[in-house]
Amino acid sequence: MQANQLRRAFVEFFTERGHTSVPSASLIPVDPTLLFTVAGMVPFKPYFLGEEIPPFKRAVTVQKCVRAGGKHNDLEEVGRTKRHLTFFEMLGNFSFGDYFKAEAIAWAWELFTDKLGLDPERLWVTVHVSDDDAERIWHEQVGVPMSRIQRLDTDHVWQAGDTGPCGPCSEIFWDKGPEHGADGGPAFGGDERFVEIWNLVFMQYDGQPDGTRIPLPKPSIDTGAGLERVLTVLQGVDSVWDIDEFVRLLDVAQSASGVVYGKDPAKDVSLRIFAEHARTMTFLVSDGVFPSNEGRGYVLRRIIRRAVRHAYILGLEDLVMPRMVDAVVDVMGTDYPELQRSHDFVRGVITREEERFRQTLKTGSTILDEALARVPVDGRLAGSVAFQLHDTYGFPLEVTQEITAERNVAVDVEGFESEMAAQRKRAKDARKDVTASEHLDDYQELVEQFGLTDYQARSDLMELEAEIVAVIGDGVFLNRSPFYAEAGGQVGDTGTITTETGTIEVRDTTYALPGLVRHHIARLEGTVYPGQTATAAVAVERRNAIRRNHTGTHLLHWALRQVLGDHVRQQGSLVEPNRLRFDFSHYDSVTPEQLAHIEDLVANEVFANHPVRAFETTKENAQELGALAFFGDKYGDIVRVLEAGPSVELCGGTHVRQTGDIGAVKVIAEGSIGSNMRRVEAVTGFDTLTRLRDAESSLRAVAGVLNVSLDELVDGAERKVGQIKALENELKALKRQLSAGRADELAAAAVEGKVVVRIDGLPRDDYRELALSVRNKAGIAAAVIGGEAEGGGVALVAAVTKESGLNAGALIGEVSRLIKGGGGKGEELAVAGGKDAAGIDPALDAIRNALHAG
Repeated sequence: MQANQLRRAFVEFFTERGHTSVPSASLIPVDPTLLFTVAGMVPFKPYFLGEEIPPFKRAVTVQKCVRAGGKHNDLEEVGRTKRHLTFFEMLGNFSFGDYFKAEAIAWAWELFTDKLGLDPERLWVTVHVSDDDAERIWHEQVGVPMSRIQRLDTDHVWQAGDTGPCGPCSEIFWDKGPEHGADGGPAFGGDERFVEIWNLVFMQYDGQPDGTRIPLPKPSIDTGAGLERVLTVLQGVDSVWDIDEFVRLLDVAQSASGVVYGKDPAKDVSLRIFAEHARTMTFLVSDGVFPSNEGRGYVLRRIIRRAVRHAYILGLEDLVMPRMVDAVVDVMGTDYPELQRSHDFVRGVITREEERFRQTLKTGSTILDEALARVPVDGRLAGSVAFQLHDTYGFPLEVTQEITAERNVAVDVEGFESEMAAQRKRAKDARKDVTASEHLDDYQELVEQFGLTDYQARSDLMELEAEIVAVIGDGVFLNRSPFYAEAGGQVGDTGTITTETGTIEVRDTTYALPGLVRHHIARLEGTVYPGQTATAAVAVERRNAIRRNHTGTHLLHWALRQVLGDHVRQQGSLVEPNRLRFDFSHYDSVTPEQLAHIEDLVANEVFANHPVRAFETTKENAQELGALAFFGDKYGDIVRVLEAGPSVELCGGTHVRQTGDIGAVKVIAEGSIGSNMRRVEAVTGFDTLTRLRDAESSLRAVAGVLNVSLDELVDGAERKVGQIKALENELKALKRQLSAGRADELAAAAVEGKVVVRIDGLPRDDYRELALSVRNKAGIAAAVIGGEAEGGGVALVAAVTKESGLNAGALIGEVSRLIKGGGGKGEELAVAGGKDAAGIDPALDAIRNALHAG
């Protein structure tokens, strides 16, 4: 059975048993505690915790996963073992408070033995030491002999992160046979002989930060079978590198590198890394991760660089990874169509990253080789060398450590970290602690009693009658609300809630729980209490400004993709009443000409006054319509689509009725916010008019200063600049004349053709000009002038004639430390600066003594 056949067989088996087939979620999880989607259950975590109501009771997925950062990190093992991967696919079936252990165990056995035809005599089962129920089901209901059921404790409670859903495990193992190790089952036999191929997790608890476990509202099922491991069994091969899809990728790796697989163990590792890392980087970039120096972007960069370094080790001059990306799309694109859609973009991103790092490797490897040649036996590479490679040449510490480890040399990491100090900020911590709300129980109780908020924010209603159902903390809860709750980058609404006894000024609106709207109290006049009828009124002008900016954001996103390319993807946004901010992926700065083109495209769609239409449809239909998803938003099976002229996006925000309502859109800022990441800020509607009026007012003020009309402003400014330059040149000429006169005075006071003098208060550049003027006088061999310069600091200049035999740099080089400065190495002219004016006289005395010695 091939990989694509196994994917289909697994999904079909469970859909026939009432499961909803759910497409793979993105590798970028909504869960902020995780860098990547590390398991099939990650997209369903809110369902297991009871935070959200699942739209189905049973689900089956083939989930793409990455484990290459944080707690789940297999990166260093990849290529060296038979099983470790950074990218893998997790086959999983899930129950959300529906079926539990009996069904999950029975179906797992049926799928493996009946559907896939595995020999039941070679299957072993483990259960947690405390799980009598699971053992009984395996033996009495399924019929597994007790001799092949073992109880384990360590690692038999599974959870997705440091906190969150967890429960006891029951695992299915495959016995590869006596040639692979000792007998004794998973508990006592050889690790290479007994291989885990399916993990059934009985989700019963919610793990807390303090290590305690709270029972989940409804026990559920989370299972995970690594597709690649299952394929090794089905295809009768010894490692993941021998399954069908990896065989195809390794064929391309051999072709791209000219290295034959299976001839040299060290080179085999490199080829396996090409194949494996190519999958990971292709899927990550396709899902919107970009190489950078922080968070998941840094992990991606490490993966790309690790593969490129192995290409460098093999002496490959040509780029390797672009061909590997092509191979991944060819092998896996049918089952993952998003790879085909983003193929060119992914290839471009990885090509540029490989080109850059190859240059870094070329420089850094030479320096590292020289340093390693000087390391004594049993010695360590100095931390200062590792720091120099990192700081000056962009050579990552991990790469240095990997290279040195291959030569049995350790790196002085402590010394490296000491030298890094404040500079060691490559990657910010992408894992954020999530603290549960102190009112969480109250919110859940509120939902159970009154249900979710009847949410009217997306309608045209700005004011409606509602009932106050609760006041918790600083939040007021209504049975229905016209207030928009902050989401998708759009800020929450403000306004008022008024009853017969009091008025609440609402400062913000957020979600206390998904679907439960909380109105934050800024100020309360009088009293309000649950059960009262209230008038909920949104601040209309503020909401209208937000609507203009939100729809403007969609048109701006569309125009950016038109001008810069389809690789542009939203990476974040902020929609406020007075501006919009849009973060997007792009590898270069946006030129003024491109910005003008973007503004023109948006203006055309605004003037066209297209109707803006929002409607709900299935996620699949939305994708067929070409709808783009906004970064960081979660979408269910039914999604809301927003059409605004040529822009089609998934969005739950508030918008104008016609594109003409947006008014003029003006980009006010554009810049980089990180590697391959840009940000634009813009204004719309009245804010654009305000900025134009302010700009015109400033221009009129400048015109008044220049005493010209507004139409003549540029010519007037150019004339004024010309006058200023003429005056500056005249001033310089006068200064030269003054300097020449002063130079005559100083030359007349020379002793044996040498002038050493202190003059304070000159502009710093004048010290140099004066010293040269004195030196050029007849009979002068050397001129040294020092003083406290205008604006602070010390200037020290020495100028000597070539015939004098003196060296200007030598005259002031040593004594410059007396002024706590440095510089000055020229033979005929040397200039030094310093900070300590108290050292000027001692420095000049030392120079006099040196000039007149002997």
